[in-house]
Amino acid sequence: MHHNDKNCVHQHKGLLAFLLSWRGVVLILALAGVSYYLLTQHLEHLAVALPYLILLACPLMHIFGHGGNGHHHADDDKEKK
Repeated sequence: MHHNDKNCVHQHKGLLAFLLSWRGVVLILALAGVSYYLLTQHLEHLAVALPYLILLACPLMHIFGHGGNGHHHADDDKEKK
């Protein structure tokens, strides 16, 4: 999909519009460069923190991961009637 001004037939809004702008591309490239630097130069620090990050991920996945289980109680009540 091309996102040139001439070829784009729809309007992008919000975050996508920002990421497709030149400022968004610069931000993505800067974040990629900083991430690469941190991973290559400070990998031993990440290795020390990794067990704690995994333990932190478990409760966060439980909190935010249970949103789409299909427990729609209002819909169940309508179907029973």
